[in-house]
Amino acid sequence: MNLQRYSVGNNTPGERQLVTHTIRAIGLVLAMLGTMNAGAQSQQGHAAGSSQEVAFKKAIRQLYDIKESAWTKGDVEAIVTRFYAPDAVSVGEGDPTTLKGTKRFREAYKQLLRDITSVRVESVRSVVNGNAGWDWANFYANVKPEKAREYPQSPVRILFLFSKEKGRWICKGDIFVTGKFDDPL
Repeated sequence: MNLQRYSVGNNTPGERQLVTHTIRAIGLVLAMLGTMNAGAQSQQGHAAGSSQEVAFKKAIRQLYDIKESAWTKGDVEAIVTRFYAPDAVSVGEGDPTTLKGTKRFREAYKQLLRDITSVRVESVRSVVNGNAGWDWANFYANVKPEKAREYPQSPVRILFLFSKEKGRWICKGDIFVTGKFDDPL
């Protein structure tokens, strides 16, 4: 996740198109959520508290723990290779830069870890269906005082998108906006 604010207009037409497609895709996922969630409540394995949901929440909490611990240790590689998928995408409010892929994530996280001393992810609501899951969360960042003007106020609301690949959950991307989710959603 690239929290640093940049001036609007610094992105290329390709990046703008990727942001547009990403936002549309997330909008589609969110629109489908209502339909899927209503149907899933009646299906065994999808109801709130199901074994699938419990396992998903446990797995993503472990991923969040990896990210939080790696951040505190300054371990960029753990974040970009153990938390995010190689083709992950990250976009956010006020930031025209779109991160896509390990190389871009690595570049961004090197700076983020210099500017932000620690983070905490507070899961607010999770949904899982087979090998796809998403989690709305509050993302808290302890930004160094001299860098505070360059970042949104903590926390930010974030939607993490996960995929189960080769038997393990991995983050395929995220989108963030300012503010805090009220618990529960």
